[in-house]
Amino acid sequence: MVTSAGSRPESRSTRVRHAIYTAVGELVGEGAEKISFPVIAERAGVNPTTLYRRWEDVGSLLEEVSVAALTRDGDEPPDTGSIEGDLAQWAGAIAHDISRPARTRYLRAMVAARTEALIECPVNERRRGQAEVMLARARGRGEATPTVAQVLDHVVAPLYYRTVFGLGIADDQPQRLVRDVLAMAGEVQP
Repeated sequence: MVTSAGSRPESRSTRVRHAIYTAVGELVGEGAEKISFPVIAERAGVNPTTLYRRWEDVGSLLEEVSVAALTRDGDEPPDTGSIEGDLAQWAGAIAHDISRPARTRYLRAMVAARTEALIECPVNERRRGQAEVMLARARGRGEATPTVAQVLDHVVAPLYYRTVFGLGIADDQPQRLVRDVLAMAGEVQP
């Protein structure tokens, strides 16, 4: 199978993964009560053993699909020339993205699939890496910066929290969260 003119053929593994991701997305989008490997396999047109071989459990598959849905490879953190501008644009993009119904369903499904606390979360690690890039650039410009943990805890976490619990995100909320976290670093007055 060729994906587009002049490109390499898509591997069977890639096609199977795409079918599985699509099936999970459809099931989450439909608000499926019970998402299990057999249900996903049937929807994807694959043998359930394919799922059992690749993923430890449904939760790990949902997490992988959610990471793919909630963070896109190649998304570079903004570079507006100021830490306030970078964080505000970044937080606004996150808020817009996770507030879309399909993204909200993925996020809620990922949270619902968790049965225990994790040491590491791929979505969080992706956001951590983006914050590190912006903060390093700002320090290079001589700007006062909050810590990465402060950005994650006081900008990113409230956005995800409000989305998971259906509280909504006001249009100016990302900017307010950024101003609050920058006040912690002495950059702006609240």
